[in-house]
Amino acid sequence: MKKKSNKKMGNESQETKNSFVPPFIASICSIFLPGLGQILARAYRRGLILFFSFITVTGLLIWRIFQAGRRYEDILTKISKAYYLEPTLILLTILIAIIYIWIIIDAFIIAKRSGISGEPAGLLFMVLIVFFILGWQIGEIDLIAFFSRADDAVPTITRVMWPWKKAIEYPKEIMTISAEIQSPCTEIPFPEAEPKEDEPFLLVEPTCGDTTEVDGTPGTTFSLTGSNYDPLVEVEIWWKDPLNNEFRQRQEGEYVKAITDENGDFNVDIIMPYRLMPPAAGEGEKIWEIQTRQIVSIGSAQPSKELKLAIEKMIETIFIGMMATFFGIIFAIPLSFLAAKNLMSEYTITKAIYYVIRTILNIVRSIEPLIWAIIAVIVVGLGPFAGILALSLHSMAALAKLYSEAIESIDPGPIEAIHATGANWVQTIAFAVVPQIVPPYVSFTIYRWDINIRMSTIIGFVGGGGIGFLLSQWIRLLDYRAAGIAVWFIAITVAILDYLSAEIREKFV
Repeated sequence: MKKKSNKKMGNESQETKNSFVPPFIASICSIFLPGLGQILARAYRRGLILFFSFITVTGLLIWRIFQAGRRYEDILTKISKAYYLEPTLILLTILIAIIYIWIIIDAFIIAKRSGISGEPAGLLFMVLIVFFILGWQIGEIDLIAFFSRADDAVPTITRVMWPWKKAIEYPKEIMTISAEIQSPCTEIPFPEAEPKEDEPFLLVEPTCGDTTEVDGTPGTTFSLTGSNYDPLVEVEIWWKDPLNNEFRQRQEGEYVKAITDENGDFNVDIIMPYRLMPPAAGEGEKIWEIQTRQIVSIGSAQPSKELKLAIEKMIETIFIGMMATFFGIIFAIPLSFLAAKNLMSEYTITKAIYYVIRTILNIVRSIEPLIWAIIAVIVVGLGPFAGILALSLHSMAALAKLYSEAIESIDPGPIEAIHATGANWVQTIAFAVVPQIVPPYVSFTIYRWDINIRMSTIIGFVGGGGIGFLLSQWIRLLDYRAAGIAVWFIAITVAILDYLSAEIREKFV
């Protein structure tokens, strides 16, 4: 009897898995609606997975076709041009056709072999391949360009990875010797400078001349002769126009300069440059100045301006993260108790408060700190206060969620024991909940502090203060060595804080 009963039960179980339709009908149904044949064969989960997978990849293919041929109005032209411009679409179409045929065959097999269930691993693997190819195309990944242009990035990466030349500077004492010339020449000769025996001096011949014309006609060529300079040291040639604007001049693509000989003498020719003078400069002859600049001494090493700025802004960054964490904790702790389901489910009004608080926290947490920083900058202006506001708001929502989940996972035994003594809600929190949540609270707080330090380096890009603001400016100016100093400070600071947080966690958690 027992065996017969088992057999009967087995037959009933087998009957419940029989297909609603014959295998051939199941295949036809999957032709018109991929996955329907599997559903009719009672492989519901399998059919739904295949249906949504096929609809998704087909929809993405159609979207890519319309994107590639968006310049054309006619549908057929749009499709043909899309396949011509992006040959990858041909491969995607073939793969999707294989998936379509596979689904039809799979429906026949499922209906024929009643009782088969589970996920179609092979088909899902094909779908993943299609997604990968689509991602490759949408991401415009070009490995050839990556490897062919990698050499161009080496100098920049080198400056970022080893920026310490920019971190140290040597104060230089520059000797400037000048001589005046007149433009244009007049009937009265402009006086020449007198040579000096024991001091550096500069002689210019002639002492007057004309500037280069706007059409490119060269101006007067001056011969500069210098004596008593430091020997074998470069001398830079500068101009000072009548409006006191100082500038260097290029000839044949290079700045005009000279190297002194063993006696400290040099001679170089220079063409008077073109200079547009505003009406405020007046008319008539004007006095120009030719300057020679030579480095005569170099002082000892000292921190550069960029290094000092990086240190200052890194300290600011640390305090932005610290203050944001502090304010986040202050507001998150009370909210966490209101967002804990096990504490707020006893009454209808407390349950309503729970859902309202949870909804607000989810909304605030879903908006990235960068967006909050942009809003804060609009409200309070550029600076660290905007960064503190943005990170505090996001930290409050994130910590309140983590704290509330820690409360929800506590042992209910102490709560029931405290309740049994007649304690009220506040006493229950103080004596049954708080002792259990201190370790996870400390752990979550330290984790959030680490996040805030790292995020405070990023919100500076949108004006939230800290070293990120400095880093964005240096990158825009293509000053990669200065940017490298900022990157190194960020990395070192995060590593130190990680070590400190590990030590704190070891003591309190």
